[in-house]
Amino acid sequence: MIDLAKAQLPGLPDKRQVAASFSRAAASYDSVAALQRAVADALLARLSVDLRPQRWLDLGCGTGYCTRALAQRFAGSEGVAIDLAEGMLRHAQPLAGAQHFVAGDAERLPLRSASCDLLYSSLALQWCGDFAAVLHEAQRVLRPGGVLAFSSLCVGTLQELRDSWQVVDGHVHVNRFRALNTYQQLCADSGLQVLELQVQPQVLHYPDVRTLTGELKALGAHNLNPGRPGGLTGRERIRALLAAYENFRQPQGLPATYQVLYAVLQKEA
Repeated sequence: MIDLAKAQLPGLPDKRQVAASFSRAAASYDSVAALQRAVADALLARLSVDLRPQRWLDLGCGTGYCTRALAQRFAGSEGVAIDLAEGMLRHAQPLAGAQHFVAGDAERLPLRSASCDLLYSSLALQWCGDFAAVLHEAQRVLRPGGVLAFSSLCVGTLQELRDSWQVVDGHVHVNRFRALNTYQQLCADSGLQVLELQVQPQVLHYPDVRTLTGELKALGAHNLNPGRPGGLTGRERIRALLAAYENFRQPQGLPATYQVLYAVLQKEA
């Protein structure tokens, strides 16, 4: 049995493929990112009103929505925006918000130790295979009393889509995510004080399955798992998927549930 607190989670997408997918999606991302913006705002609201960072870091900055929100809230502070997807950085940098835009990996941050007061990351760290390394890097780059605030996705995200595909062919068609108890264990073992760690489900509704899958593709968040089926999906399987998903239909439409984790941790002063 694999100890998830000490090893990489098997089955997560390769980070290079994730970066390439999000780079390709940079131009279309903002047009379908309403959930991502809502989660980012909710995470920002969880920060103490007394927090006054001299330098903050937006980790997995994407198109820069969070970067600009952080710059507005912490006017006068120095901002650093980091993303593994260089296409996202090229999109974000002209929109400003941070003094520095840097291509980098959350598991090996290109920053000096004790150089930041706030490390903020919204819906990016779920793509990291070695989350213990992410927490170790946060511990390293934060100054005493510094804060790590992140949102991520947990097991149960897009469960309706996963279950519908399971009926069709049993293959992996939906991205895998960590369980809540894995995040709890890793954060407890990180050496950082856990101020908040909770999951809040968010349910979106769509008129049909193609609208949902089209949105996932526009976000760059379509199926990136190792072991995913190759080639085109046949018409018969698509028809079977549509029929299976219809079993979940609600008056508002077809539901897509996101299990959103919010966490705020602090380094000892």
